[in-house]
Amino acid sequence: MTRLRALVALAALIVAGGLVAVIPATAASAAACSASWQAPAVYWGDAQVSHNGRNYRAKWWTQNEAPPGTTGVWEDLGACGGGTTPPTGGTCSYPNWTAGTWYATGAIVRYTNGSYYIAEHDNPGYDPVVSTWYWEPYTCGGQPPTTPPPTNPGGFVVTEAQFNQMFPGRNSFYTYSGLVAALSAYPAFARSGSATVQRQEAAAFLANVYHETGGLVHVVEQNTANYPHYCDYGQPYGCPAGQAAYYGRGPIQLSWNFNYNAAGNALNLPLLTNPWLVQTDASVAWKTGIWYWMTQNGPGTMTAHNAMVNGAGFGQTIRSINGSIECNGGNPAQVQSRVTRYQQFVGILGVSAGANLYC
Repeated sequence: MTRLRALVALAALIVAGGLVAVIPATAASAAACSASWQAPAVYWGDAQVSHNGRNYRAKWWTQNEAPPGTTGVWEDLGACGGGTTPPTGGTCSYPNWTAGTWYATGAIVRYTNGSYYIAEHDNPGYDPVVSTWYWEPYTCGGQPPTTPPPTNPGGFVVTEAQFNQMFPGRNSFYTYSGLVAALSAYPAFARSGSATVQRQEAAAFLANVYHETGGLVHVVEQNTANYPHYCDYGQPYGCPAGQAAYYGRGPIQLSWNFNYNAAGNALNLPLLTNPWLVQTDASVAWKTGIWYWMTQNGPGTMTAHNAMVNGAGFGQTIRSINGSIECNGGNPAQVQSRVTRYQQFVGILGVSAGANLYC
């Protein structure tokens, strides 16, 4: 019995020793997962990501190529996860996000909602839940975020949070839902060209809208003395709603009886006889703004839509709206106001402003 007990003890020691040897080896070979790879994100050299249970390191700049890829840009660092990966919501100890603080790519912060975010691009303290091009959700251990990113109703490239950031003091009449509902009138609006061009066009439209309405504050033209001056009796249809009925309304401040007639015909709305629809129905108001943007050259040589989609630049959208009143040195301060707003809005949407900003 003594010999048997000794053999059993020896076997136990061998098994225990094996376990001691195996456990650390497994832990050492399974590193914690890096932040999950995201298709739209730009990764620079030495950036680390995880994908399908493995860690990868970018050798140079890359975008939209899922690891392991086909160009050799991703270096396989081996399997990740296993026993060393902290559970979701693990021990993060990153600093609180502070608005206005400069954050470099890769910085991780704790937002006011308690969640963590990693900077995908350098930024001057943009809000992580608004400027989603600059930030993405981050969870300790690289596990996928528990809540999916918000989707954009109607496929619009501007989220409601971004819209609210652009127009913090807007009139309650100008609803985001009204804007999204109006998109169906012109499906090519902010959906033509590359993802960058789509965001640039949306930013250009909203920047001009901001300028025309004082930040979406004014629904109707403020100078009532102008109201009787927008009736062109030379038109065969005249001014059936009254001489003073065709004043500026809506996000582009639609004015003149011939513009109400043309917009009404295009949108199948009785705007010539009932121009007040533009100031009482948010969707109608937005539709008239998009109608002008998509179809009218105004005093310019092209529509604002074509200016943005075909690379003529933001300056030509100003010309299509106000022509020489502002362009060609007519009012450089007003041009600068529009340009400054456009630059702010493309920043919120995470794209460059492009060339030819002035007219």
